[in-house]
Amino acid sequence: MTEARPIPQPPSPAIPAKRWAYVIPVAAIMYMLAYLDRNNVSVILPYMHGDLELSNADKGLVGGIFFVGYVFLQIPAAILAQRWSARKTVVILMVAWGLAASLSGLVQTKSQFYAARFVLGFFEGGVWPAVLILLASWFPLRERARANALWMACLPLSSVFMAPLSGWMLDHASWRWVLVLQGVPPLVWAVVWWFAVADRPARARWISRAEAEHVERSIAADEAAKPPAGSGSYLDAVKQKSVLVLIGVYFFWITGFYGFNLWLPSVIKELTHNGSSTEVGLLTAIPFTVALVVMIANAAWSDRTGKRRQAVALPLVVGIAALLLGQAVDGALPRMLLLCVTAAAVYAPYGPFWAIPGQLLRFEVVAVAMGLINALGNLGGFAGPYLVGWLTDATGSSVTGFAVLSGFLAVAVALVTLGLRTGTSPVCRLSEQAAEGA
Repeated sequence: MTEARPIPQPPSPAIPAKRWAYVIPVAAIMYMLAYLDRNNVSVILPYMHGDLELSNADKGLVGGIFFVGYVFLQIPAAILAQRWSARKTVVILMVAWGLAASLSGLVQTKSQFYAARFVLGFFEGGVWPAVLILLASWFPLRERARANALWMACLPLSSVFMAPLSGWMLDHASWRWVLVLQGVPPLVWAVVWWFAVADRPARARWISRAEAEHVERSIAADEAAKPPAGSGSYLDAVKQKSVLVLIGVYFFWITGFYGFNLWLPSVIKELTHNGSSTEVGLLTAIPFTVALVVMIANAAWSDRTGKRRQAVALPLVVGIAALLLGQAVDGALPRMLLLCVTAAAVYAPYGPFWAIPGQLLRFEVVAVAMGLINALGNLGGFAGPYLVGWLTDATGSSVTGFAVLSGFLAVAVALVTLGLRTGTSPVCRLSEQAAEGA
């Protein structure tokens, strides 16, 4: 496939870029808090000490059932963000998920814990596509992977800061209080979000007229260069082969991603020979620090070269090798190094991957496509944790589970490498247009 290169823009050296300092940090902190409520359970589960009588398969189900609830609001929230307001959609969901997160600390039975995690996923599910729609109104395509990656840096950053915090809190309070207290910050940040975020440049008070006009002119040029999606209906957009391929890529990648993420603290606890929760939390932050650096670097390379497909596939190949090698080596240090490599590899594709739908589809239909990709793809967040837990119970070892995760990542690599190669695909036509104009 001829890779897409950034669409050429007229030089504008005097254009300010306040949007990078205003939009990205507020959105990143917001989703960091969402990811905290998704990720804290991975730190908490090894230290529940028989509470609720959870087997390994049950623990995998606790991590995975979140993503069953996560599916339902993906498309509705994306459409609301595109047709109504991303700002208002997110603030409503933020308040709802903060309350749900705190209530999950009050559960008394295993079934109630499943239900609480499902409800938390339900309300968090609409945030991701809504923010992607927001970023599409603020950053032209040639900046999109970097904007996505800087916002999505909240994913590893959340683990860098919040895993040690959760570990420290567990040393001083019960797991129930950890969950209750960690549901409060989203309620506070909802106020900041309401006053700091605008749906588009023309509505922001802090942006200069020159920057607003530059952004809107650049995005309009991007839209004009995109191929039409049939009649322009949502159905025509999601029936495109490339969109279906992206759903498959995301599902198999996310299966490996969350299967690794949920069980990482448990692996580190094993490496430390049952170290304290603070020690495990601090060590868990190391792989995510490496992931943060690699994630941003890969996105910058993708924007500079336009090689979105390689920027997704190559890190996943490295991740497959590291996952498999990690099951074959002995010694805490080599295994820790391989955990760092794996974390970097599974996080690196985020920015480039989410730049692809905006490259394929016009703004009026990209919302539902991104919602569908995220909704169906994130079912892998159920499959991965549950598979590792079930296979660990069945075999007495995590080796089989992580080998299966490697297989899922391999399918993702095959799909992104072979499934988007067709020369008649919209992304290829777009890249040819960009090359001609370069």
